[in-house]
Amino acid sequence: MTSPSPHRTLLRTRAGRVVAGANVVLLLAVAISLAVLWPRADAAGRPPSSLGNAVGAEVASITPGDCEDYAGPGCRVLGIRLLEGPDKGRDSFVTVADDRFTPRFEISDRIRVTRSRTDTEAADAPGGPELDRPEAQPYAFVDFERRAPLAVLVLLFGGLVILLARWQGLRALAGLGVSLIVVVLFVAPAILEGRPPLLIAVVGGLAVMAATMGLTHGLGLKSQAALLGVALSLLLIALLGTLAVDAAQITGLSEDTALLLNASGGNVVSLRGLVLAGLVIGALGVLDDVTVSQASTVLALRRVNPELGARRLFDEALTVGRDHLGATVNTLVLAYAGAALPVLLIFSYQGVGFGGAINFETVAAEVVAMLVGSIGLIAAMPLTTGLAAMLAVRLPAAALPEGDAHGHAH
Repeated sequence: MTSPSPHRTLLRTRAGRVVAGANVVLLLAVAISLAVLWPRADAAGRPPSSLGNAVGAEVASITPGDCEDYAGPGCRVLGIRLLEGPDKGRDSFVTVADDRFTPRFEISDRIRVTRSRTDTEAADAPGGPELDRPEAQPYAFVDFERRAPLAVLVLLFGGLVILLARWQGLRALAGLGVSLIVVVLFVAPAILEGRPPLLIAVVGGLAVMAATMGLTHGLGLKSQAALLGVALSLLLIALLGTLAVDAAQITGLSEDTALLLNASGGNVVSLRGLVLAGLVIGALGVLDDVTVSQASTVLALRRVNPELGARRLFDEALTVGRDHLGATVNTLVLAYAGAALPVLLIFSYQGVGFGGAINFETVAAEVVAMLVGSIGLIAAMPLTTGLAAMLAVRLPAAALPEGDAHGHAH
C-alpha cells in the first residue's frame, strides 16, 4: 500500500488546511482583481508617439554640417541606409549636434531613427523627395540599436541557468517569462489607464509570485509557506511605504521620467502612487529569494533531525538565515545606492554634505525605498520560517520530498 502524498498528509492537519485555505483565498482575490483591473485592449485616446514609429538604419557616412539651427560647434550630417519601415532600402540623412552631449558615431553603426516631419506639407509618403535633402532633416536620431547584444546576453543567461539547474532552471525561466508578461501586459498598461499604481503593483506582484513559485517549486509545503510569507510582507511594505512616502512628503516630481510619463499619459498617472508601485515591485525579487530559502532550510533541518519541534526548527532555521538576510539587505542597499549614485556625485561636486543631500527628494525617495524594502525583507524571514516550521512538524520527515532543498552560499 502506497503512502499518501505530502500534499494530502499536509491537508489532513488543521494548520495545513488553514495555510492552504488562506492561499486559495489569496489566489482567488488576485484572480478577481486581475479580471476587474485588466486594462482595455485598445489604446484609444493616447497621443501618437514618434518613438513607437522608430525604424532601424545603418550609418553610411559622417560629414560636418554648417547648420544654423545648432548653436555652439555646429552639427554633423549622418548619411544613413534605412533597414526597416516604408522607406526600407532608401538612403537618407540624420542631422545631429556636434557637442559633447551627443553620442559619437562610426561608419556601420546600427541606429534607430524616426521621421522628423509628419505634416501634410512635408511630402511624407514613402520615397518622397524629402529623403534626399539633408537640409530638410527628414529623419531624426532616436537611439542606438541594442537588441542584438541584448539577445546574446539573454541566450547566454538562459543557457547557463539551464546548464546548471537543468529542469529546475527551465521552470525558473518559465516563471521569469510569466513575470515579464504580467508587468508588460498588466502592470504598465493598467497604470497608464489611471488605475491606482499601488493597488496594481500589489496585485501584479502577488500574481507574479504565485506563478513563479508554482512553476519553479511546485505547490508543496515550501511554496505554501513562502507564498503566504510574501503576501504578508508585501502588504506590510505597501502599508509602511504609504506612511513613509506621506511622512517624508515624497511627491514623485523630482523624477524627469515620471514627469514625462505623466505629461504623455494625459496627467492620469499618480506620481506619488508611481513611487509606491516602484517600491513594491522592487522588493519582489529579494522577497522571493528569502522566503523560499527559509522554507527550504526548515524542510532540510526537519529531514536531517526529525526530532526537532516547531520552536527548535524556527530557531535553527532563523540562525541559518541571518547570514543570508545580512547579505541580501546589503545587496538591496547597494542596489539603491547605485541607482542614486549620479545624483550623489552631483551633490558632492556642488559641495552639498550628506545631511543636505539626503534631504533632496531624489535621494530621499531612494532611501525610503531602501529602508521600507529592507524592513519588509526582515519581516518576511520570521513570518515564512514560522509558517514553514508549523507545517513541517505536522508531516513525517520521510514524507518530505528530497527536491525541496534550496540553499545559498555566502
